[in-house]
Amino acid sequence: MSDTALALRGIAKRFGVTEALSGASVVVRRGTLHAVLGENGAGKTTLMRIAFGMLQPDAGTVEIDGAPVSLSSSADAIRRGLGMVHQHFTLVPAMTAAENIALGGHGLFRVHEEAARVQALAERTGLGVDPSARIASLGVGAQQRVEILKALARDARTLIFDEPTAVLTPIESEELFSWLRRFVADGGTAVLVTHKLQEALSIADDVTVLRRGAAVLSAPAATLDVGAVVRALTGEERREDAAQPGRHATRSSRGARVASLDGATVLDARGIVRVHPATLDCFAGEIIGVAGVEGSGVHELIRLLAGRLTPSAGSATLPATIGFVPEDRLRDAVIEEFSLTENLALRSAAARTGRMPWAALHEQARAIVQGHDVRTPSVTTATGALSGGNQQKFVLGRELHDRPSLVVAENPVRGLDIRAAEHVLRELSDTADSGSAVVVYSGDIDDLLPMVDRMIVMFAGRLREVPVAHAAVAAAMVGAKMGAEPDALVGAT
Repeated sequence: MSDTALALRGIAKRFGVTEALSGASVVVRRGTLHAVLGENGAGKTTLMRIAFGMLQPDAGTVEIDGAPVSLSSSADAIRRGLGMVHQHFTLVPAMTAAENIALGGHGLFRVHEEAARVQALAERTGLGVDPSARIASLGVGAQQRVEILKALARDARTLIFDEPTAVLTPIESEELFSWLRRFVADGGTAVLVTHKLQEALSIADDVTVLRRGAAVLSAPAATLDVGAVVRALTGEERREDAAQPGRHATRSSRGARVASLDGATVLDARGIVRVHPATLDCFAGEIIGVAGVEGSGVHELIRLLAGRLTPSAGSATLPATIGFVPEDRLRDAVIEEFSLTENLALRSAAARTGRMPWAALHEQARAIVQGHDVRTPSVTTATGALSGGNQQKFVLGRELHDRPSLVVAENPVRGLDIRAAEHVLRELSDTADSGSAVVVYSGDIDDLLPMVDRMIVMFAGRLREVPVAHAAVAAAMVGAKMGAEPDALVGAT
């Protein structure tokens, strides 16, 4: 059998006038973990979709196990031992884990037999999943495990992961990496598409960097350092201060109180307490960082502050204007088929009456595009045609356009490349410097610490403020006590 599990050679792909790939090549050795890096729009996802048969190349060849293949669909790729775990999961929320894993299979579906098969597969692979759990009830980490099991159930030998840690907490990411190393050690092969340099260099055997649709670097990870990869990604040296757009120690003193929670409590549809009585004040000119593992109540807290949830008890006092950047922009922030102008119009749609002021909206959209470095041919371009980074910059620009008193951002740099992430974080820092209160949640502590004035952590539905320090935040996220903190703050239920 060939030493090469997957090879893409000289792949070219155009979408209309846009050249997504221009002769890109990636060679993945069998039994290794291969990281594919690149800025938004570099062609990473397009290349992986070609590898998985979801798209056909305009030129170039795809090889599996050393032999050229023609893939007309993902079913062809699956039959040849490939599996793909997408950044945006492809599961059916109303169905169980077992039902989702069985989708696309053959023969008569028997509930108990399929559940037993999934349970056995989960135990054998170490990917713990309840076969009877509905996807809608699972956290993102568990949903990802279902996606992996779905690929393994079809005998995948090579797994492609598209930004797998973008939705995971640090703990979940470590668990995934541990599993990936075991998978590779047992003879499997994995391709990891990621924007995180340290992540790639720490776990991968080989690294390929794409820039503007072409592979500009391919080498063993052990031979590379961060500087070399950054130069390949951007084509230029990275400024040392670029990764830290603000410093909490140098921001001017805070202003008036802008928003507050007073004993705010959130119950879910089953009556379970997701946020225990929370009290918090947000002041003009400051950035509050928020951290917490999946299921800690952090997402409910963010939506309380954004005015998207009403407290079941207690109160939330919020300003009239709030900018909200949700975690999943494609689900909660934009309609892909709508143009940028039409998506801008959605922000104030509930308050608008009479005829649509399209001329004024076009001008506002153009101002957002220019002011926030959104790369697009036109404001009439469908939002879905933009790269993820440019979509996010547009969403942020839209939410900041009317200078809101409070800005709430939920994982705002999720899945973004270095430059796009730095741009978004710099914008949020500048927004606080201009007098708004800013609340930012991120699954990556290191995104928050350089820019925040205060840190709060959610654990088991309870809010607590901690020092702006990595060790303190990480400990609080798992309910550990730091220093002389009272036990009542740690893991209370």
